[in-house]
Amino acid sequence: MKYLIFGNGYIGNKFKNAFSDAEITETDIGNIDAVRLILEEKKPDIVINCAGRTGRPNIDWCEDHKEETLYSNVTGPFILAKACFEKSVFMAHLGSGCIYQGDNNGNGFSEEDVPDINSMPSFYSLTKFVSEYMLDKFPILQVRLRMPLDSEKSNRNFITKITNYEKVINEPNSMTVIDDLIIATKKLIEKKKTGIYNVTNPGSITHKEILDMYKELVDPDFKYQLIDAKSLKTKAGRSNCILSTKKLEDEGIKLPEIHEAMREVLKHYK
Repeated sequence: MKYLIFGNGYIGNKFKNAFSDAEITETDIGNIDAVRLILEEKKPDIVINCAGRTGRPNIDWCEDHKEETLYSNVTGPFILAKACFEKSVFMAHLGSGCIYQGDNNGNGFSEEDVPDINSMPSFYSLTKFVSEYMLDKFPILQVRLRMPLDSEKSNRNFITKITNYEKVINEPNSMTVIDDLIIATKKLIEKKKTGIYNVTNPGSITHKEILDMYKELVDPDFKYQLIDAKSLKTKAGRSNCILSTKKLEDEGIKLPEIHEAMREVLKHYK
């Protein structure tokens, strides 16, 4: 299969490097003429949309740049989807699980759980929910990830981010190891699955557990300070949540448990 990946960023390049027959494009997904042109030129079997705004250096940026965020996270995916439908190209879209708060009474949030839109933690989260909700009405594969991480140092890698903070909160979260994300997404595409799938490593892990593991495996001199989440001073609220991976596992896709996966990632990160 021939893949065309939209979004020349951190995760887009991970997908490109993982697939032998893949090209990446910086085409503006909100420009339908440009999208139509690149689809006609490249003639892909599969489109993977990794384009979107998460903000630099973080999602606080989105609070002050709502128009750009809306364009990239809502308008763009709709236009890309329209162009893919016109060409009968299968589309996979990277969504986000950062639309919930908490652990859903210990059950984790499933793909069917509708988030409380009135308590959406940030404008970024709101745009990801809006696009997901509307795209779910069409035959599109949507994979939700959270706090993506891998073994390469990058300012987009959650491990690099958290170890650069002097003070961190200590909340349990679902997280996604990018290598596992790629494996799961490839299998879902091969099955021609559509709809929403939580693609996180099973279980949850706290910030403290990650940093203690980092200290053990990477830097024994590393120091950090924990603070209460309520004392975190940010423009945008932060999502801390746990997702259920049952739907993914029902497809026969079982990813490594997050503690096990984190330990392996940190060994290579060192």
